[in-house]
Amino acid sequence: MPIYEYTAADSTQSCAHCATRFEIFARISDPELSACPECGAPIKRLISVASVIAGQAHLQKEAHFSKRGFTQYKKAGGGVYEKTAGDGPQFISGEE
Repeated sequence: MPIYEYTAADSTQSCAHCATRFEIFARISDPELSACPECGAPIKRLISVASVIAGQAHLQKEAHFSKRGFTQYKKAGGGVYEKTAGDGPQFISGEE
């Protein structure tokens, strides 16, 4: 559910709650508020910046791989890879 920001439509008819910005956690389908929940004064909804989770680092954690049956390796150097998660050999190298 998104967070909506509101402020008083007229600063002369506002309380301490709506004189500055306040936030309401509501469904997208909920109607827009027209009155302050504290004093009943007219309010307007503000346009604010959306928050987006940018990145999927949580999908690269060892537990995520092994839980789904994958094996994860980390480069150890010199053409050698070391296992960090899952089943499989502890090391993989290009040498036989």
